[in-house]
Amino acid sequence: MLKEKIKGLASQYASDFIHIRRTLHANPELSYKEFETSQLVQQQLERLGIPYSIKATTGVVGLLQGKNPGKRVIALRADMDALPILEENDVPYKSKNNGVMHACGHDVHTTCLLGAARILNELKTEWEGTIKLIFQPGEEKNPGGASLLIKEGVLENPRPSAIIGLHVHPQLEVGKFRFRGGKIMASADELYITIRSKGGHAAAPQETADTILIASQLIVALQQVVSRNRNPFSPSVLSITSFHGGHTTNVIPSEVKLMGTFRAMDEVWRFKAHEIIRKLSAELVQSMGAEIELLIDVGYPTVYNNEQLNQIAQTAAAQYVGEASIEESELRMGAEDFGYYSQVIPGCFFRLGAGNVSKGITSGVHTPTFNIDEDAIPLGAGMMAWLGATVSMPY
Repeated sequence: MLKEKIKGLASQYASDFIHIRRTLHANPELSYKEFETSQLVQQQLERLGIPYSIKATTGVVGLLQGKNPGKRVIALRADMDALPILEENDVPYKSKNNGVMHACGHDVHTTCLLGAARILNELKTEWEGTIKLIFQPGEEKNPGGASLLIKEGVLENPRPSAIIGLHVHPQLEVGKFRFRGGKIMASADELYITIRSKGGHAAAPQETADTILIASQLIVALQQVVSRNRNPFSPSVLSITSFHGGHTTNVIPSEVKLMGTFRAMDEVWRFKAHEIIRKLSAELVQSMGAEIELLIDVGYPTVYNNEQLNQIAQTAAAQYVGEASIEESELRMGAEDFGYYSQVIPGCFFRLGAGNVSKGITSGVHTPTFNIDEDAIPLGAGMMAWLGATVSMPY
């Protein structure tokens, strides 16, 4: 039975998979600089005899064929980049690259997909179709590696009928998986605001426009964008996260810089909000006597799980691990460039439990103490292999 063979190989190769993960974890690379990571992926695919191509400089796209290759095409995706975080874990595989860390689990995602490739390659006479193995750069930084790969044709020749990706979830106990149909993660746009005046003496504020006061007023006013313009049933967040201006006690600075993020679950509201932000900011700053420069760096779209595909994948996942191990994902205001794929073809993005309270493995992603229970690795590799071998969508 295919399921039992996949489970058996996932267990048999678990130590190999964990070794790959630890190698990746110890050698993290920032977005679009995943050169060693890409080389490792290429070497693993070459060892398995799986043909691949290079896209977006460091991206690797393998093509694995089973029986009747033209019957179905499914894409499986993993991301490879790390974050600019100084790791605080005291583990043998701690990051060797000072200030760079796999704090979001992309080392695990890459390992799980390599593991799935090894399992599926060994069993390729027992499943039908073609599987695209997408190892993607730059998930953590605009414009997002997914957008670059799509521009370079990753979803063509052959065109997958669906794409599946996973993400580790340290707040979910190892052994559990979460799925959800429809909207699941928010869009993410970056805000960059510069407020300028001629500056002046702090004891003579009447002679200039007070950029500190104006920036403060603007931060408060921007909260109206969500609280008084958005449908209350549509989640959205606007946060100003950086305020830079001034250098001494007796000078009103000529320039103040603000940065922030805007998140939404609805694409129509998202771009309507952009216009409100621009209008409100310009009118407030100009009315107070200063000039404004505003950039909204449009980032990742919402992640939307195709309802039909999600149900097919969730049902298959329950067959693999049992109904008791399947839960519903919560809505998350975090963003993922997987959303680019799901705008083009049906997508399913699910969560892999990686936490373990009894072992003290509870730190969230993007923290210097993030880690996983490595029992999640053979589970994730096996699940990706099972879904890759069994899930199909009508063209």
